[in-house]
Amino acid sequence: MTAGRRPRCARLPHHPAVQQPLVLVVEDDPEIRRIARRALELEGYRVREAVDGATALAQAADPAIALIVLDVMLPRLDGIALCQRLRERSDVNILMLTALSREEDVVRGLDAGADDYLGKPFGVDELLARVRAVLRRSYPLQRDAPARYEHGELVVEFATRRVTVAGRTVALSSTEYALLALLAAEPGRVHTHYELLDRVWSRDHNSDRHVVEVTVARLRRKLEPDPHEPIHVLTSPRAGYLVPAPSAQL
Repeated sequence: MTAGRRPRCARLPHHPAVQQPLVLVVEDDPEIRRIARRALELEGYRVREAVDGATALAQAADPAIALIVLDVMLPRLDGIALCQRLRERSDVNILMLTALSREEDVVRGLDAGADDYLGKPFGVDELLARVRAVLRRSYPLQRDAPARYEHGELVVEFATRRVTVAGRTVALSSTEYALLALLAAEPGRVHTHYELLDRVWSRDHNSDRHVVEVTVARLRRKLEPDPHEPIHVLTSPRAGYLVPAPSAQL
């Protein structure tokens, strides 16, 4: 991790009546943990620490935690297993740290429910940029959009961020919702991998297109009657993804 200079990014605006986001850093390496904490606190975040997966699982029960920065290689309970456990009970934002560079290792973390990943070693500016991008997806789209999108049994209510299928509320992570809301705000239009990376993940790297693919696969498992034959989140071959025109327009 690059630690030789202070982050160039501006600190979060502070207001005494508003608590800044609380970030839980789960990392067994004390030096990385120290650098991450210092960078986040300089940016204005509140920070807690955990040195192993079991401790992190207990701390993550606090609903005030906005984001978990989670190392994959942890004692007692590894990051993949911890991420899976967290996703069983929470939609908390998760940024996974990994020293494993193989694509299949990254995909395992994303498929376990992580919102994004950051490879080691990394610089503090890159860490802060990813943290900001993940937290930004926790808020509604600031754009002109219809009050709701409806296609068949799928309903997306933009104001409340509520998603239902056949009247049943579907729990989505902030990243899953941000991707669905972006598509549903412009139904019928194909969004390319590059556009989705830019607008949802604030990335422009072709090597990261599997981040989009894994998130779409997770969405389909939650929304589709048959994820292998999707009717809500569609693929445009060699182009990208789209949702169909709303039911009222069919």
